[in-house]
Amino acid sequence: MNSADAAMADELVAAFARASGLWLSAETVHTALELITSLAALTVPGTVGSGITLLDSHGERVTAAATDAVVEQADAVQYRIRQGPCLTAWADRVVVRIDDLNGDRRWPRWAREAAGLGLRSSLSVPLVAGSQALGALKIYADQPNSYGEREEHWLTLFAAQAALLLANMQTAREAERVSDLLTQSLRGREVMAMAKGIVMARDSVDERTAFLKLTETARQHRMTVQRAAERLVGSTVRRLR
Repeated sequence: MNSADAAMADELVAAFARASGLWLSAETVHTALELITSLAALTVPGTVGSGITLLDSHGERVTAAATDAVVEQADAVQYRIRQGPCLTAWADRVVVRIDDLNGDRRWPRWAREAAGLGLRSSLSVPLVAGSQALGALKIYADQPNSYGEREEHWLTLFAAQAALLLANMQTAREAERVSDLLTQSLRGREVMAMAKGIVMARDSVDERTAFLKLTETARQHRMTVQRAAERLVGSTVRRLR
């Protein structure tokens, strides 16, 4: 490893050391994505803008975070014409480098419009965690031939870490969702048990009969049994206050 690579390695390690500390305090997904794009732009020399493309809640590809408006504008062209280096990197899980937009023939329409924005070269890498392609990380430069194999290597390493952070966030959010569902389920069971107990005490019946009475009440009022139980418990508590 030459001195330039060693210096870049030090920058990358320092960047992710900062990311680790900030990640734990990030309160929203957007904050975390802004962090990733900012570090990518700072880590790779010559970069004028960085962004991350992901799927939104409607299944549409969007720029989830960007360091500069020109990134969003260049990405918007890709989404509109449904082709470009970032989308190809994501779909094919490959690194896509454009040395000079003025001479690239793979996506001529996108290259022409992006060059009109002042961009001259780009580098896009997929965000892959396990078997899942989560999106793509891309960087843009305003000079041709800004990126080479060295930058491909470093950005690929960066993307791998970014994908891991995103995957961990998704896992945490899923765990939180499951926890919420479990909590709701437990609360539902508690309310149901309380409602049955109220009916048993009020009507001097056994548990099975109490449940059947709740079911009949729910049918008459066209609501779920759970909702009938909640209303009974709520009204009983209000009377006791």
